[in-house]
Amino acid sequence: MEIGVLGAVAAWDEDGGPVALKGPRHRAVLARLVVAHRRVVPVARLVEDLWDEPPAGAVGSVRTFVGDLRRALEPDRPPRTPPRLLVTEGPGYALRAAPDDVDAWRFTRAVEVLADAGPERVAAGLAEALGWWRGPAYADVGDARWARTERTRLTELRLHAVERRAEARIALGEGAAAVADLDAHVTEHPWREDAWRLLALALYRSGRQGDALSVLRRARALLRERLGVDPGPRLRRLEEDVLRQAAHLEGPGPGPGTGSRVDDVWHEATAAYESVLAARARTRLESTAGLMRDLAVTGGGGLEAARRHRVAAVAAAEGLGDPELTARVIGVFDVPAVWTRSDDPEQARWLVGAAERTLARLPAEGQDATRCRLLATVAVESRGALPTDPAAGAAARPLRAARQAEEIARRLGDAALLCFALNGTFMQTFRRAGLAARRDAIGAEVVALAARHGLARYEVLGRLVRMQARCAVADLAGADRHAAAADALAERHDLPLVQVFTTWYRALRTAMTGPPDAALAAYEAAGARLRDAGMPGLTEGLLPLALLSVRLRHGLPYEGPPVEDWGPYAPWVRPLLLLGEGRPEEAARALAGVPSPPRDLMYEAMWCLVARAAAAVGDPDTAARARTALTPAAPEQAGAGSGLITLGTVTEHLDLLAAVPPRRW
Repeated sequence: MEIGVLGAVAAWDEDGGPVALKGPRHRAVLARLVVAHRRVVPVARLVEDLWDEPPAGAVGSVRTFVGDLRRALEPDRPPRTPPRLLVTEGPGYALRAAPDDVDAWRFTRAVEVLADAGPERVAAGLAEALGWWRGPAYADVGDARWARTERTRLTELRLHAVERRAEARIALGEGAAAVADLDAHVTEHPWREDAWRLLALALYRSGRQGDALSVLRRARALLRERLGVDPGPRLRRLEEDVLRQAAHLEGPGPGPGTGSRVDDVWHEATAAYESVLAARARTRLESTAGLMRDLAVTGGGGLEAARRHRVAAVAAAEGLGDPELTARVIGVFDVPAVWTRSDDPEQARWLVGAAERTLARLPAEGQDATRCRLLATVAVESRGALPTDPAAGAAARPLRAARQAEEIARRLGDAALLCFALNGTFMQTFRRAGLAARRDAIGAEVVALAARHGLARYEVLGRLVRMQARCAVADLAGADRHAAAADALAERHDLPLVQVFTTWYRALRTAMTGPPDAALAAYEAAGARLRDAGMPGLTEGLLPLALLSVRLRHGLPYEGPPVEDWGPYAPWVRPLLLLGEGRPEEAARALAGVPSPPRDLMYEAMWCLVARAAAAVGDPDTAARARTALTPAAPEQAGAGSGLITLGTVTEHLDLLAAVPPRRW
């Protein structure tokens, strides 16, 4: 039995004959189960999805529809034997079809399998897969809300497949044959810049340089008219390359074994870059900023160099007095960021200032995408900068920037831009404790967007955010899945920094589930990952803090280096260290002056350290402050939302604080 939703909902028997599915409600039930992808859909959810105002006998009607579908889909099933395809499980039903027996599932798998294939396999495989489409996905279920996300995902995946097939055909020397399909594609979907790029490239390789330039200029006009944005760097570069008849546009060079070594290719490419852009300062600055973005994800010295050269590029762009150029140089550095403390706070403040100055100088109308990138930059670079007083007016700037960036990106429908904006939103979700669920939702949206649009670095970001959020609620199975997915993406796309976070997560997992000696050993091993990470905002003071967290949870003596080696955590660790040294009076004095911790991923952990010290010395004022801060996070694990350490449950610390007698006046 084969089931189809890439068009009207349909089914065919093993001979290819159509299966009668009766009425529209039957088709809707089948489509809803396909959307669930083998998961159980409760009867109550089916009722809610099928009717805006369910009739009195809605549950009975659903069971009737399911019974009819079973008879249609398994006509030869003997009486009184359990169904194998449309099964009852718990409170609902699930469609347990094989992955290749549902066209939408088969199509998704085909696109994924061909992700790293050569052009011949891609061209042939995607031609076959695109032939499975009979019309719009879920064409006959109307605008049902439960189908919208899946319909959008499949539609985007189909458009991506059309473009990948065209790209493969161009690589195979079939550019002329690909022109007609691409021309129809850009006419129907004029906002897809990659389609315009491929059409222009296909025309150029077909000996039609003038038509290629005409297409690129048509793309610019349509993007400005419909979206109010200029073409992106790839389209602009292609136009420049077509005008100068760049050699690389002629097609791929010699195959393996016949060309230069990798080092030779690199030296030749950089020499070409220098010779072409040497006299074009503006283009060179923007291109250099793009190179720094790629360098940043290499970690270690690459990340440090990227930070340094990025600031130099922004300063040079500002010096030219061109706000639009400055905006592009700032905005192109959309490197995903998951840690909430800046590696260089002074540099981050300068970049935020540059972004805000540039925003003020941009034209009032248009430039929405550029404005969005600047706002997202403000939100991301302001990480860890929320004031300790939530009522302080300074909090408004990064929070407002994050909201505005997200609003613009959603309006423009630009997936990469929305991922960048959501990164800024994530950085600003620390206004209080207990917001792990909000961060989990952001991570889920980033993962879905990035997976649909092939944005591997942002998919890694979303996975790491979800890994942290699942740790906060002690869902280690969920955190395991996201950590494994992040590692797989990092290996495929050469992103070495990812393993710093997943290795530390696995040390945290050991600390949450294993004995103290195993936890201490796991953290020592994870600490070795920090030496060359190039992320001082993460690394400073982290290893001694992790070791302390294990000792505190298991009632072992406090141990650690001098206070000055605890980095940014020193003010909140110091009272406990003094208590461990038998100096309670000094601990009480240190506690009385302890500041509120930064509002970041370590916020709950720092307050829990304060709570332990306040309970130990009987400080009612500090205990009241800690209780107010921690109460919203009562259901969570203390500090585990960092994906790095935990001090136990927040509830345990609230119980400690409840035992501190209030001050008597």
